[in-house]
Amino acid sequence: MKDGSDWPADKLTALRLGRRLVAEVPPSRLDRRAFVDIRPVRSEPDIQARDEGWVRSDVERSFRLEHWEYDRERMDGFDYDFGAALIGSADASDESELNTVLNAWGVQADVFVYPWESDDPR
Repeated sequence: MKDGSDWPADKLTALRLGRRLVAEVPPSRLDRRAFVDIRPVRSEPDIQARDEGWVRSDVERSFRLEHWEYDRERMDGFDYDFGAALIGSADASDESELNTVLNAWGVQADVFVYPWESDDPR
């Protein structure tokens, strides 16, 4: 992923800036909804940059991935996590490993959106 060929430029930039991305994926049952969440890991330099009022880009950033499934009927309420199931989680040490995990999970980079553009309850 170093060259960004698998990712739309805005999403690759968001990841490098430490922004979370979400993708809705097929659930195991019709009464469920499922999401894969990418959370860039923040480092001490990120915290320092935030305290100074700016956002640091990092092409060497690592990531935490989680695949959650939720009860469709509870997603709009406060109890969205009741009955939720963590289907899988993984850590990726860099962008290349991020692609490896996503490929193993069968999730394409181009389906990821910003959290506010999704129905992900988290």
